[in-house]
Amino acid sequence: MTDKRVMEIFKEAGVLLEGHFKLTSGRHSNRYLQCAKIFRNTKYSEELCAALAAKFSGQGIQVVIGPAMGAVQMAYEVSRALKCENFFAERDENGKMSLRRGFSVSSGQKVLIVEDVVTTGGSVREVMDIVRQAGGVVVGVGSIVDRTGGRIDFGVPFCSVISLDVESWEPQDCPLCKAGAPAPVKPGSRKI
Repeated sequence: MTDKRVMEIFKEAGVLLEGHFKLTSGRHSNRYLQCAKIFRNTKYSEELCAALAAKFSGQGIQVVIGPAMGAVQMAYEVSRALKCENFFAERDENGKMSLRRGFSVSSGQKVLIVEDVVTTGGSVREVMDIVRQAGGVVVGVGSIVDRTGGRIDFGVPFCSVISLDVESWEPQDCPLCKAGAPAPVKPGSRKI
């Protein structure tokens, strides 16, 4: 899949937004990728997730896990292409990422962790810890979008469908805030 095709899908699906955003990491950005819109239409999710799955084919992956909420549908779609199981990790009542709902990783099980957009990799690292604590083997990490421009290192193979170097800033360094822009919108809120 070419970057041009990925950007065509993003445009058609209304994924790339411009404005003033507060990211999950707490950082601010002038661009936001609302990848949830990809999953409104199976023609987009199937194409993008199949392209990602192809990067990990032949590695004996037994389960695909995505952190909730953003990667729940993605884990399903990637696992469908890889013909294996899938489930998701979610935050418990204390805010800690965990496996619930009867989901578990077996010792030696080969796991692919997926995330729709990787910015800091915090949620992915939490899921990696869960898998390793259970004795599972993290084969790799996959995302639709790598916002780091290829600079992130998970210590395992990391593949994305597209890598974009999208600027983000700590709140105190945000040029939009300094210029008096309205308060940032937190994606997933009532406004987005």
